[in-house]
Amino acid sequence: MRRFAVALVTTAALLGGLTSQAQASSEKDYSQTTKTDLTTKIIGNNTYSVYSSMKLVKVQKKVKTKQKVKEKYTVQTKVPYTKKVAYRVKGKKKYKTVTKYKTVKKTKYRWVTKTVAKKKWKFGKKLAASTDFKYSHVQAKAYKLRNKTRYYYIYVDGRGVGYVNEKAFARSSAKVVSSISLVNNSADSVGFNAQDAINYVTDSHGSLVDNDSVAISCKSTKLKISDSGYVSSKKAGTAVLTYKYGKAKATAKLTVRSDAKEGINSANLAGQDTDLADNLETWSASDGRIASSSLDLVKSSNKYWATNSAGTEKAANMETFFYHPANLSVAGSPNQEGRVSSAVQGIDIYGHDMVSTNLDSGYANNLEARGHMVYYNLKGLTKYNWQLIPSTKLSFATWLSYIKNVKVSPYMKLGHGQAVGSTKKYAYVVANWNRSNNWANSQELLRVNKSTMQVDKIWTFKVWNGSFKYPRIFLNADVIDDKTIIGLFHNASKKRYEFWKISRSGDKFTAKEVAATNSNLISNSSEVQGFVWNSVLDNYYIGFNDYIFKIKAGLNDDASDAGKLLNYYHFSTHHRETEGLASYKDKLYLNLNHPTETLKFNYQYVN
Repeated sequence: MRRFAVALVTTAALLGGLTSQAQASSEKDYSQTTKTDLTTKIIGNNTYSVYSSMKLVKVQKKVKTKQKVKEKYTVQTKVPYTKKVAYRVKGKKKYKTVTKYKTVKKTKYRWVTKTVAKKKWKFGKKLAASTDFKYSHVQAKAYKLRNKTRYYYIYVDGRGVGYVNEKAFARSSAKVVSSISLVNNSADSVGFNAQDAINYVTDSHGSLVDNDSVAISCKSTKLKISDSGYVSSKKAGTAVLTYKYGKAKATAKLTVRSDAKEGINSANLAGQDTDLADNLETWSASDGRIASSSLDLVKSSNKYWATNSAGTEKAANMETFFYHPANLSVAGSPNQEGRVSSAVQGIDIYGHDMVSTNLDSGYANNLEARGHMVYYNLKGLTKYNWQLIPSTKLSFATWLSYIKNVKVSPYMKLGHGQAVGSTKKYAYVVANWNRSNNWANSQELLRVNKSTMQVDKIWTFKVWNGSFKYPRIFLNADVIDDKTIIGLFHNASKKRYEFWKISRSGDKFTAKEVAATNSNLISNSSEVQGFVWNSVLDNYYIGFNDYIFKIKAGLNDDASDAGKLLNYYHFSTHHRETEGLASYKDKLYLNLNHPTETLKFNYQYVN
């Protein structure tokens, strides 16, 4: 009988629990959601909790109040007063005080308990701290108002997460590059775009402001800023640039260096001849696969075999190393600032760090091509699952562990994005326009601090063969250390590739031609899709769609055969474009698009 009673109690408790859960889940939300345009948010330094949900609900609450109740009742109160009452003591007359009582009316108070209906904010599960997403790409398009404070529903790297107090954002804030050093270039017809120094500027709610909305002024005795926001580098001088939007304000110091001959040298190497037949062709980007935004998981590795210049089949192979996320922003983000696509143009690897330059399709050929640089900590790498970062197909805990290994830069200038490199602390990009037609304008080098993924220094440099009439523009380059760039220049008129070493001392750059190869390599004018120097093997690798050429560098030792074609490898990726090469120690990596996939070469085949 007792066991039966216990069973009844347990069942009743279970049913009661289910009923209360049903009631809780059916609570009406009385809060209003205000929709806004989809904007990018910048996370600040203050830590606030991110909640899975928040709603305003009615609750029944017992409230103990003090209620005034008037009641007439009689009480006896002793009121002393003096009355001469005669009495005698030993024949003498004396008086004494007597106490009288009277009835009075009093107001009595009592406590009562009432049940009232009130509205109360209820927050869902605490998912994370706002600072967990400080280096992620954060967006929002709606908020709820609680006690006059906005709580935005945020998306992180494309995935909807939860609500956070807007005080978590960097509001009315501006962050710009503090130091800009420009080469003295009398032939630069464009100048320096002052917007290139902007990391971010935000409004009063922490939303990223379009660069065109930021007022930029120039204080200088020698330099001026044009109405379109460009500073000429045709004469030496210094200036202070001020960036302002609302209450947000920041300044940058700009210097045009004094040496007008900086970067001028001679391209006088004879170059190494090749025995290449003038019939090697490959396909162009217009023949490639169409980009896909699918969030479906690719669950298999690719392995590509290549034939070498001697016709040996399976002379080289490369296998899947990593599939990139399908995107790192909300699907349908309406502007470039908000989009972080998987249209990777270049990659670089240093130790456990990988960086990629991510541009939207169609913007890589723009004079002011911008986008985002993405950092991956390869220690936390999984070959397949990181594709799903922008989706909800991963558990939140797993997703959060991935997010902590990914950083997204602010919207920045990238150029074509295939002149990229990295070191222990920094990532670099030479942001050149790939339709510049080899003009004499200055070339821009941006340095990104990998700890914050923000640009912290900008230089410009020039490389001329004798004069401005023979400039060298590097659409492909490898930044091999914090002071050295190896630039690849295709001299189409002479059917040769030149390799230039650009060295920096302080803010000054010098350039020297260090190798040349007397061949177009590919005969049908297809663009170079990747370039890298392997420091261990001391070889250059030049990538085209379905071709890789290995050329002796001679940077480590004897340079007598620098520029010599050692081999080439032909492979088929089924019209997936090559988008960058990378190297670290003896390893070589190649990046493909549609979907974006990084491949790793088998060492024994490329040495």
